[in-house]
Amino acid sequence: MKTIKKNSLKFFLMLALLNFASCSNKSNIDSKDVAEEQNEKKFEDSKIEDDTEFTVNAADGGMLEVKLGELAQANASSDQVKMLGKMMVDDHSKGNQELITLAKQKNISLPTSLSDKCQHDYNELAKKSGKDFDDAYTDFMVKDHKDDISEFKKEGENGKDDDLKRWAAGKVAILEHHLDMAIKAQEAVDKMK
Repeated sequence: MKTIKKNSLKFFLMLALLNFASCSNKSNIDSKDVAEEQNEKKFEDSKIEDDTEFTVNAADGGMLEVKLGELAQANASSDQVKMLGKMMVDDHSKGNQELITLAKQKNISLPTSLSDKCQHDYNELAKKSGKDFDDAYTDFMVKDHKDDISEFKKEGENGKDDDLKRWAAGKVAILEHHLDMAIKAQEAVDKMK
């Protein structure tokens, strides 16, 4: 009986160690890369292969917008920047949920956490607070939304999957509004210098 208990204990300890080791290895894996690899296997030579790449990038960027918006609400000194952050959280959370639903319907894998690049961008902004944060955040929002508008327009015009194409085209006006608000917040912050 003692031998069975000892062996059972050894077995469970080994299981716990293996589980710990596998969890610690996962933290080094870029979730965006994993999603892209899964989609390449599923959609290789498919007419929507480029659409899946857009979808993964949009999901990664959408998660970043939400996290940075939360950060803006905590670290910004300007009320206008805090309001911009809240708008980003509200609008991008809604868009992210729509994209998740659409991706599930299409069997497209999405990242479950920020890519290494987006995590780096977040970490850099998280080091700042007050006026320094306001400057860096509004600069980032202006540049990022200009890039996003370009990508979403491209998908909206050239996408092969009608549903993804329609979703992307439908988000352009919201992204343009975000850009306008980010520029106004940037100008207000610049006047505070």
